[in-house]
Amino acid sequence: MEKALPLRKKDALNGAFFWLTAFYVVYCARPGDFFRILGYIPLAKITGLLALFSLILAAGRTPRRFKDLPKEASYLLVIIVLLFAGSFLSPVWRGGAFFNTLDFAKCYVAWVLTFLLITTLARLKRIIFLQSASVALVSLVALLKGHSVPRLDGVIGGFYSNPNDMAFAIVLSFPFCLAFFLSAKGGVRKALWCFGMLAMAVALMLTASRAGFIDLVIAGAVCLWHFGVKGKRLYLIVATVFLGAVLLLVAGKTLMRRFAAISSDEVTTQQEDTAHESFEERKLLMFKALDAIAHYPILGVGAGDFVVYSGLWKEVHASYLQIAADGGIPVLLLYLMFFLRGFANLRKLSKRKSLDNDTTLFVGALKGSLIGFVVGACFAPEAYQFFPYFTVCYTSVFLAMNQERVEAAVLATKPLPAARRRFAQA
Repeated sequence: MEKALPLRKKDALNGAFFWLTAFYVVYCARPGDFFRILGYIPLAKITGLLALFSLILAAGRTPRRFKDLPKEASYLLVIIVLLFAGSFLSPVWRGGAFFNTLDFAKCYVAWVLTFLLITTLARLKRIIFLQSASVALVSLVALLKGHSVPRLDGVIGGFYSNPNDMAFAIVLSFPFCLAFFLSAKGGVRKALWCFGMLAMAVALMLTASRAGFIDLVIAGAVCLWHFGVKGKRLYLIVATVFLGAVLLLVAGKTLMRRFAAISSDEVTTQQEDTAHESFEERKLLMFKALDAIAHYPILGVGAGDFVVYSGLWKEVHASYLQIAADGGIPVLLLYLMFFLRGFANLRKLSKRKSLDNDTTLFVGALKGSLIGFVVGACFAPEAYQFFPYFTVCYTSVFLAMNQERVEAAVLATKPLPAARRRFAQA
């Protein structure tokens, strides 16, 4: 009986990790868009519920306990609780706000399960791989299915259906792909990652997302500093500048026209006219978001309800205004505190001198992804997209693993008490 318990415990953890990976695959890869029959099955809800059930079964059996959860997990939980409270008092649409919050709550389940279950670098890399490879695959499919569709609009379902959201997902995952490329063994694997990153870059250009492009420049600059300058891989800088220029010339014509339309007094094409109208509309939505915050500063108008409140049926293109209008000022403060914790984790890791090469690479990728998010969030409504929350979770897991490694090393150097030493020698 004593020997059967560890095996049962291990099986429970393996089952929990399986459903966690299934949730990541469903959320990141959108298999329902590849296989039509799966599109009729609510895979995200099923895997989310099974992940929650696994979390309950794994309680008390994981190497880490709920008491070990970092502050950022508490911030995320309070955000969700406040959003639920706001949904019950929503002045716009209580049912919609409630179900939007319920859908967003799956992020917390995945977040906690990721932190509790992942205690090795191999498992963490597997989860990050699922996200990165999924976005690369989705980008390739979008190019094949919608190369003639303006801005790849609606080619892939879910949050990928919006060109700006697809561009945002690409930027947040691109640094991880670069880290996998640099750590890959063998020419075939490196070539596959190169191909995947090229597909992602082309897809981003074809979305013609101005916010996505700015986001890519910021995140790319951070990655080049870490991988190219500090990592002494100057070839990355040369390759990036060359390929970036080629992609802009080949696939970035619509993107450049949309940028030019921002300040253009005279518009000469329908695309430029649409881009200029979009810019003016976004300014109007920002003022309406400020109006919502002024009238409902405590609990907001309800998760996802700003689209109704605005009267334009569109989100405000700034995540900070989006979360403040939907959830109120307390939720905005918690939102900012949550992401600041991600930077604090990275700062602590950067000060550690005992990091192995893989950890150093992925810490740089996390910094690029996180900085890309906080900048891109000024121009895109991504408050409910899971990828940024996952990024913070990865920083928490990396820090926890590093601290556990240090503690284990300290314990290993401590001499055993005399009685235990005699027992060990015997």
